[in-house]
Amino acid sequence: MRTDAVLSRRKPGFSVAAKIANSPRRRTDPAFDNSFGRGPIERPASIDRLDREIIEALQANGREPFRRIAAQLGVSEATVRNRYARLCRANVLQVTGVTNPLGLGFDAQAMIGVKTNGPVEEVADEVARWREASYVVVAAGQYDVLVELVCEDRHHLLEIINRIRAIESVVSTESFMYLELWKQLYDWGTGPADGSDPRQTKRQANGKRRSR
Repeated sequence: MRTDAVLSRRKPGFSVAAKIANSPRRRTDPAFDNSFGRGPIERPASIDRLDREIIEALQANGREPFRRIAAQLGVSEATVRNRYARLCRANVLQVTGVTNPLGLGFDAQAMIGVKTNGPVEEVADEVARWREASYVVVAAGQYDVLVELVCEDRHHLLEIINRIRAIESVVSTESFMYLELWKQLYDWGTGPADGSDPRQTKRQANGKRRSR
C-alpha cells in the first residue's frame, strides 16, 4: 500500500486515511478532516506556485510532516497547514492510503457503461452515493455515465449492477470486468507551472494558430 496525495477521485470507503504527521493536534483538528466531498469538482479561485509545490511534496510522500515541507519551501509550518486545509476544503486535494482492491479481497471490480433517457446528473448523483461506486463520471459518447464498481465477489457485483438497471431513467448497461489492475497512479503533477487554466491556455493557442 502506498500513501499518496490524490487530486480527485477515489472514494474513502475503499482507502485508508493517512495521517500527515504524528502530531495529536493534527489528528483532532477539524481543519485536517480527510473526508472528501462528492460531486462535481470546481476549480478553486486560485492555485499559486506555493500550492503546487505543497501538492507535489505530498504526491511524493503523503506522510511528509508539514514542518519538513515548510523548511523545504522556505515558509512557515502554519502557512503549509493553512494551504493544505484550503485545498482539502476545495476538493482539490485528498491525502489517502491508495490500495489495490483486487489485492484486498475485492474480487469483482468492473467499469459499467450506463445509457439513460433522462437527466444524466440524477443517475450520477444516485450511484455516487453508493459505497461500491469508487468512480462516477458523466461522459460524452456511447455511454452517458461511467461507473467503477468495487465489489466483494461476482454475486455482489451483479446485485449492484441490478440496482443500477433499476434506476428509472437507465435504459441499458454494459459491464467491463477487470482481470488485473495494471496501473494506478495519482502523481500526475499539478498542471501549468504559471497557475493558468490549461483549457484557457489551449484556447489561446488555437486562436493564435487561426489568426496566422
